[in-house]
Amino acid sequence: MKNISSPDQLARIFLGVVILEVAAFWLPPGWQIAAGIVGLILLGTGLMRFCPLYRLLGINKNTAIGKPLGKPALVVALLLLGALIIGGSYASAFFTRKLFLEDFNVMNNYYKQTLFLTGKNEREKAGANYDRLIPEYQKFQAKYTSYRPYALRGDDKLGVDLASAEKMISAVSPLVKTGDLHQAHLDLEKVRPVFQEIFKRNGFSMLAVALVDFHDAMELMLDAANAKSDAKVTTLYPPVSDLLKVVEAEANDAEIQTIRKNLDDLLALATAKTLDKMPAKGDELKTSFVKVYLKRG
Repeated sequence: MKNISSPDQLARIFLGVVILEVAAFWLPPGWQIAAGIVGLILLGTGLMRFCPLYRLLGINKNTAIGKPLGKPALVVALLLLGALIIGGSYASAFFTRKLFLEDFNVMNNYYKQTLFLTGKNEREKAGANYDRLIPEYQKFQAKYTSYRPYALRGDDKLGVDLASAEKMISAVSPLVKTGDLHQAHLDLEKVRPVFQEIFKRNGFSMLAVALVDFHDAMELMLDAANAKSDAKVTTLYPPVSDLLKVVEAEANDAEIQTIRKNLDDLLALATAKTLDKMPAKGDELKTSFVKVYLKRG
């Protein structure tokens, strides 16, 4: 006997779908199973319009069920449900992938700086970056050993590769602190192919990584443009331009060339001290970047 009203039914179906999407895309294995069971129970009781718990607790909603949804309301509900399933799944896949890249780039920034500074034979700065790399890498490794975003769900080698990179990074500690910095640089270089292989076999392009690197630096330049600070824009341009060159090395089509043009135009405005036009040009730069990132990031 049905004991769930139409509003209750819709709430259960929609909530069940949301919980199943959260379980599939966002949760580690242990929580994933528990959340999946809850989502299936809500979805199943909603579809059947029967809740055993109501029966056990003596809650009888039979008299309050009312009429089923009319055809127009049913069509709207189905459209909303379809949008939730398709849109929610796409957004979850996109953002879990994006968050993985962002977490990687936080850690990778210290790796790249340590690599660069050991190559420059700057021991003090290399040591300081290395000391920040170790905890950042351990945090990154711990998170993605227990939790796999959807894009990496089928990667059986991820844990092994993360452990391998951790050993290589840890092994250079004596060299960075007091030993041969050139050898430390060579040993740290061996970590890069491990990272690249993770991205390649999981369908990440190196363009995506380069775009995230560029974005973080670009945001600082956009802040300077909005503040109409020609000095800051001029100072920030060289490192931002270098990061864009990395993007251009991966792909340099018309859309990426538009990013370059907007970046160079912003510098030209700062150089000419045309301050009032800088915020608008900054907006153009961000828009051209977002267009590329949403499609290929």
